[in-house]
Amino acid sequence: MNSNQWMSLLGLANRARKITSGEELTIKEIRNGKAKLILLSADASVNTTKKVTDKCKSYQIPYKLVESREILGQAIGKDARVVVAVLDDGFAKKLKSLLD
Repeated sequence: MNSNQWMSLLGLANRARKITSGEELTIKEIRNGKAKLILLSADASVNTTKKVTDKCKSYQIPYKLVESREILGQAIGKDARVVVAVLDDGFAKKLKSLLD
């Protein structure tokens, strides 16, 4: 996977205000049906990983694992982020294809 491609796309989605980050906000977006794709860092805690992936499964939201919280945070110009929700279909589809 070319991390530069998906990272710059995620940065673009961030500038377009089409993402939200952080566990609580992400869970909220999954619940209200706005999340189109969840990006979860591979180094998230067991508890967080289970909570987020269970939510994704019950609401049928696709999710992808990314290398680390540092990379996820860096992609959106913030400190380390464990989980990011993509709120736009176009960005979600493209990110999914880059991460597959």
